[in-house]
Amino acid sequence: MLNKNNSLRKTKEIEAVFKSKKSFYSDFFGVKAIKNNLGLNRIVIIISAKVSKKAVDRNKIKRRIKAVFIEKNKEMRQGFDCIIILNKDISKKSFLEINNLFSYSFKKIGLL
Repeated sequence: MLNKNNSLRKTKEIEAVFKSKKSFYSDFFGVKAIKNNLGLNRIVIIISAKVSKKAVDRNKIKRRIKAVFIEKNKEMRQGFDCIIILNKDISKKSFLEINNLFSYSFKKIGLL
């Protein structure tokens, strides 16, 4: 389970990450990141209703992304706020494929 300290909650913090220049987009999801001064990584996952009309499916995808984040957080550079924006095609991917895409995306922006 994702710790409360590891999630972005305030609108101002999320907007600051959106304005950052450090980003990477693939066919399945995008990642934006900005340095924070907390010494720990925080994320927010954005998934549109266009991905799936069913909230059950959207929540399943979110749980998979959170599980990968928890697993990879020990290896990641600390002190970053990240936004993960999910696209429509992610719903067809397995957990292993999501794990590989996550690793690739975070390596591209220099966090892994």
